[in-house]
Amino acid sequence: KRQTNKGAIMHNKSTLEIHAEAEAVAKQAGEQYIAEHGEPMYCGFAWVDIAPGTSKFARELKKAGVVRGRSYYGGVDVWNPGGIPTQSMDVKEIAADAYVKVLGNYGIRATMMSRAD
Repeated sequence: KRQTNKGAIMHNKSTLEIHAEAEAVAKQAGEQYIAEHGEPMYCGFAWVDIAPGTSKFARELKKAGVVRGRSYYGGVDVWNPGGIPTQSMDVKEIAADAYVKVLGNYGIRATMMSRAD
């Protein structure tokens, strides 16, 4: 189920503008999923791993306090990028996938990650 993107595309948006756009799209995707399917109660977590953790995008997210430290996989993690207050892993995965796709539009490498609770 992991969604990954790779590549380098030129853009003139700041890191925080891209992050805000990705968060908004993630939240909308998660809320739309809830409206259509409800909240499946398979509890878990979903996040986005941005790699490498030494990329300009990752460093600027750290500097802004959006992420902390390095992830287990070598990048940095954005937890629950849709910010939706639910325990449903399905909803969180949909939101994290949407976040990854937005980053991909800007050539930022990212992978959706999840695990059951």
